[in-house]
Amino acid sequence: MSEMMKAVRLHAFGGPEVLAYEDADRPEAKAGELLVRVTAAGINPPDWYLRDGYKTLPPEWQPPAAFPIIPGTDVSGAVEAIGDGVEGFAAGDEVYAMVRFPEGVFGESAAYAEYVTVPVAQAALKPRGIDHVQAAAAPMSLLTAWQFLIDLGHDAPNPVQPNRHKPVPLDGRTVLVNGAAGGVGHFVVQLAKWKGARVIAVASASQQAFVRDLGADEFIDYGTIAAEDVVHDLDLVVDAVGGASSARFLRTLKRGGALFPIFPLGFAGQDEAERLGVTVSATQVRSNGAQLAEAGRLLDDGTIRVAIDSIFPLAEARGAHERAASGNLKGKIVLRAR
Repeated sequence: MSEMMKAVRLHAFGGPEVLAYEDADRPEAKAGELLVRVTAAGINPPDWYLRDGYKTLPPEWQPPAAFPIIPGTDVSGAVEAIGDGVEGFAAGDEVYAMVRFPEGVFGESAAYAEYVTVPVAQAALKPRGIDHVQAAAAPMSLLTAWQFLIDLGHDAPNPVQPNRHKPVPLDGRTVLVNGAAGGVGHFVVQLAKWKGARVIAVASASQQAFVRDLGADEFIDYGTIAAEDVVHDLDLVVDAVGGASSARFLRTLKRGGALFPIFPLGFAGQDEAERLGVTVSATQVRSNGAQLAEAGRLLDDGTIRVAIDSIFPLAEARGAHERAASGNLKGKIVLRAR
């Protein structure tokens, strides 16, 4: 008989109320995998997209209902056991990871649980300078910012933006970050500053002190000012909100500039971008333990930090998703498993 654990599972798609905290079979590490005893799990937009049944995707991309499903990708915890062929990790090591993304996007990542298996290439030692809650909050958002700004790390195209993404030089450049206080945005601000950029942050008025403390040089309150009406000659816009509205930033960029919509689904400004001489580029974040190890050094020494919006017990995942839906987040929401 399998050993059991507690996990948050879906038995149907829907709102936060479909998240059920219950008993589930504990997984076992296969060859090339770590079994991680989860201390904390981070919450990210793909978690609630999955919970909703990925309604924003074209019907042919929507997931089959292979219930029950354990959502979640981001974890921090300790290695409980190692599978055959694993090198570089040992039982007891503290690790963090983004698990099986995007290949596990329809529920195979399974991070909202007391235990999860992690392919060894997707794990990294947890930075010693931060705790498990901070580490669990980092992987997807940090890897997204890293792969957009610093190093792509893979050759897989984004299915809705087929041009291969290319990071651009940042030193001495002016970068506008829309959604600067959110999970991805607050890392984009910090990484752009680390690389020598001048950063203009766009967020709500209540978040001004927060994003300035992260290093933003200028601030625009989107509630009172439309950024696209007051800024121009930018080198780069990173739209951490994304979607169809990203096209409004094209006219803020100088010829030769770039627009990076984090969520490019629905972008319809390619013709205008070509006319203006602006590159539009995006990528799909992918699990990468080596990049987490590299970025982890910046977390370890305080060069960048993780902002925590709120913490919920694993059993209260519904409340965490309700908090996410309420908006105006400052950083990340985290589930504490133990």
